Amino acid sequence: MIVILSALDLEYQAVRSHLTDLRVHRHAAGTRFELGCLAGDGQQLALGLVGKGNHPAAVITERAIAEFSPSALLFVGVAGALWPGIDLGDVVVATHVYAYHGGTSEDSGFKARPRVWEIDHETDQIARHLYRAETWTRRLPDGAAVPALRFGPIAAGEVVQDSTISAHAQWVRQTYNDALAIEMESAGVAQAAHHNRSLPMAVVRGISDRADGDKTATDGLNWQPRAASNAAAFAMALAQELIVEHKNRPASKAREANSMSDNVKNVARDNAQVGVQAGHIFGNVTVGHPPQSQAADPVAQLAELRERLARARKAQDVDEDTFIAAQDEIAVAAESLSEKTEAGRGKAMIALKKLRGLLADVAELAAHVSAVITAIRSVL
Repeated sequence: MIVILSALDLEYQAVRSHLTDLRVHRHAAGTRFELGCLAGDGQQLALGLVGKGNHPAAVITERAIAEFSPSALLFVGVAGALWPGIDLGDVVVATHVYAYHGGTSEDSGFKARPRVWEIDHETDQIARHLYRAETWTRRLPDGAAVPALRFGPIAAGEVVQDSTISAHAQWVRQTYNDALAIEMESAGVAQAAHHNRSLPMAVVRGISDRADGDKTATDGLNWQPRAASNAAAFAMALAQELIVEHKNRPASKAREANSMSDNVKNVARDNAQVGVQAGHIFGNVTVGHPPQSQAADPVAQLAELRERLARARKAQDVDEDTFIAAQDEIAVAAESLSEKTEAGRGKAMIALKKLRGLLADVAELAAHVSAVITAIRSVL
């Protein structure tokens, strides 16, 4: 799965317009994502809104990565141009993301201590291939002008820059002279991706203003939605190519070796019983009735089940469609239990029975679902 994040509602809507069969996915902490299929392709994506600023962007990005275990992450939206040769509506793909607010204040002045994250090589190569092939332009709205596509650094800070002569603007120009655009979220997204095993991440920004004092005027001319639409068109094409690339990636030798040794044969004779028959087991295994301490807290059991399901998906023990359907049933069960009524517990039991059927081929997960059902029954 690919996760796509945006900061503003209009950016979110620009991406959302390319998706079909949308449905809400609720995070346990209240964040709402949407799952949808790429129009004309059927590939599933997850879409989320992070809000303004690097700090909330980092938090929601971390949450999205933990929830969906994506193979790549895209951040899509608008930005201000830092050079006069960049036109409104142009699309900038970040080769680097600068977190430009780091520094130290000394008697001799402010000394920059920047942090920088680079786009990974494979994603950069795919993005540049799309640029050369120009196939991404098919996703632009009918009649829309084809914008220029540029590759270069993007600066991400904590203020809206709308001047070319302010002290802040001059400092950015002097210290980050190669940056093409400036915005407020990409550093947080890049940090979160870096801390998750350097998850492949790309930032795609449409230019909606020139950061030159005329932002109010350009916003009034609807350049924000136009720039967001251009960025979303390229991002959707990039997401499609990333999915194809990851699906066609050859299995590692280690994985091939493991698949050769996955055959397990247990033989039970006379009155013996086979408790578990499996090749790879992730997490704990319980045979028989769960301890009373586990049965007493079905909510905690559901949270653990969600984690085990994510691990099983990452290990490819659960396919994508089953994973999504199972996530939905877990969400229904959790929401029903939160009602703390007999009717709510009944709804949760129905959802869990469906879930047990979905996961019947994975002994560990099916057993855990049974444990949750037992836990609910113990409090009825």
